[in-house]
Amino acid sequence: MPDQAVPARVAGAAETVPKYRPIAGGLAITPSVSVVVPAKNEERNLGHVFASIPDWVDEIVLVDGHSADGTVEVARQLCPDVRIVMQEGRGKGDALQAGFAACKGDIIVMIDADGSTDGGEIARFIGALVTGADFAKGSRFASGGGSDDITFTRRFGNWVLSSLVNLLFDTRYTDLCYGYNAFWARHLPALRLNCDGFEVETLMNIRAAKAGLRVQEVPSYEHSRVHGESNLRVIRDGWRIAKVILRERFQRRAHRQLERVRTSVPEIPAASLVTVQVAEGHSDGS
Repeated sequence: MPDQAVPARVAGAAETVPKYRPIAGGLAITPSVSVVVPAKNEERNLGHVFASIPDWVDEIVLVDGHSADGTVEVARQLCPDVRIVMQEGRGKGDALQAGFAACKGDIIVMIDADGSTDGGEIARFIGALVTGADFAKGSRFASGGGSDDITFTRRFGNWVLSSLVNLLFDTRYTDLCYGYNAFWARHLPALRLNCDGFEVETLMNIRAAKAGLRVQEVPSYEHSRVHGESNLRVIRDGWRIAKVILRERFQRRAHRQLERVRTSVPEIPAASLVTVQVAEGHSDGS
């Protein structure tokens, strides 16, 4: 991968100017970019995934989720300077949190290790971020997106869950359960990620909205997994996502109620507190 962009001094200039590098036709950027790839037993898919990642990406962070195959070894063969993070916990959410914590880039992009997300689309996400978005959210159902892998059941479930989030959080998401996203690393604290499973993608979308981040949907095309079978279970994971949505809504109401209670209790002016303390001091000394 190329070295991280650094300021370059222009001959005769008193100040440094950023070093731009082209990433697509008509688009050049200065921020550094990290790509996080959570993987478990994906040795046969990594060649396809890594080949799709543009060479202008500054670092690839692969999070290994206790693989029993040669995932780590293959990753190092494909990209000698790949950063390997060994996941301590379990689940996709836990893996992403570990990967995000290890990133050094100004922008973080998350893609899947099964070949379903196309690294060639990364420039679209970066373009959305450098032109004003805080969080670029991939969508298979936005104009220009699509999927080779979604079933009727998954499509319907996604529509129901997306509609619920749009209703409860005043968003206009077309796709809630998709793992292709990018965001400025400085906004990671606002997302406050604290879940371990596939529902992490839904949580990120909700937390981004609750934090007031500027979210832009980016059309993306989901391909079928290249090798192996998905760990996704429609009923199980759908129920976990629904619980996350309701939990976030409940916490939002509870927070507002707490704030109303706090604001309804009159505060004692600091000067009054000092007076009371002084008066008590005289009383003790009498």
